[in-house]
Amino acid sequence: MKFIINRDVLLTPLQQIVSVIEKRQTMPVLSNVLMVLDETGLTMTGTDLEIQMVAKLDIQAEALGSVTIPARKFLDICRLLPNEADIKFELTDDKVRISSGRGRYVLATLPADSYPEFTESDYDHQFIISSDQLKKALDKTMFCMANQDVRYYLNGLLLNISNSKIKLVGSDGHRLSFFEDNLNASTGYEARIIIPRKGVQELSRLLDQPEIDVDVKFSGNHIKITYQNMIFYAKLVDSKYPDFSRVFNQNFNNPILAQTQLLKAALTRVSVLANEKFKGITLDVSENLLKISAHNPEHDEAEEELVMQYLGESFSVSFNSQYLLEAVSNLDSEMTALTVASNNSCCFIEEAEQPKFKFIVMSMQL
Repeated sequence: MKFIINRDVLLTPLQQIVSVIEKRQTMPVLSNVLMVLDETGLTMTGTDLEIQMVAKLDIQAEALGSVTIPARKFLDICRLLPNEADIKFELTDDKVRISSGRGRYVLATLPADSYPEFTESDYDHQFIISSDQLKKALDKTMFCMANQDVRYYLNGLLLNISNSKIKLVGSDGHRLSFFEDNLNASTGYEARIIIPRKGVQELSRLLDQPEIDVDVKFSGNHIKITYQNMIFYAKLVDSKYPDFSRVFNQNFNNPILAQTQLLKAALTRVSVLANEKFKGITLDVSENLLKISAHNPEHDEAEEELVMQYLGESFSVSFNSQYLLEAVSNLDSEMTALTVASNNSCCFIEEAEQPKFKFIVMSMQL
């Protein structure tokens, strides 16, 4: 196995692959990247058995072959080389010799035969979506995912395809993010899957170029996403996502319209003196005036008043300040619409004009 490749061609796909590989592995070969050189080019693969990333690079081979090499060591060598440097890669017995300029590096290898095969199933469904549309959908919902929750279906994102509509939902049980948009073409089917948390994070990191078609295929157990010269695979969460539609079917107060940046700044300042454990703040809403207040066990207090648009009865409700802040920070519009349920159970946060996504935060008792 022998080839020469430019450092800048190799570095980005190698970084994407290494981010999938866990630092601590039960199997030593899983710390390695699989490299296969054949007539079609160089194929690099990294996996943690739940997620797999594959890169295909078009290069000229001097000698064909396959091997696995330590992923992070190889990445560090490539990353620290000068821009546009040529890297010569040669496999001799069970060692890989990497040379560039006046540098020589020798890495131990493991045989390619011992690299575990990622099992795939037949893909029943397929659709095309632009990379910036999918990345926006992921970024607007992934921050609400649970982390290591016993309700394992919450440790991921719900992807729902309904003919020409795409919906993504993330929730940790205390808040929920909901994104809905149109696909360019109708799919002719309805399907729901749950993409695992790590898979969502790696996919968002992968989609770094706008306006590129992303080919998505999935079955009941696996998802395969092709993006440029990268292929992303993930095992899906084997569970049913809870029915969240009941949250929408209740009575609401009139919406509160506030300037997004002013609201965000006020929430940030007041939350400094909120209880460090519960992070609770109180919203006192009256006609065209919003009072945000917080206090903590050290008897510190904070209070700010914000002029906004609201017509209706006065009420008071409390929320986790961090949840409110993260929701408001993800809005792109100048105006924010806050709609509180009439029983004060939750609050809808969305853009005032043409909202494609909603954030729902459950209230709390202070």
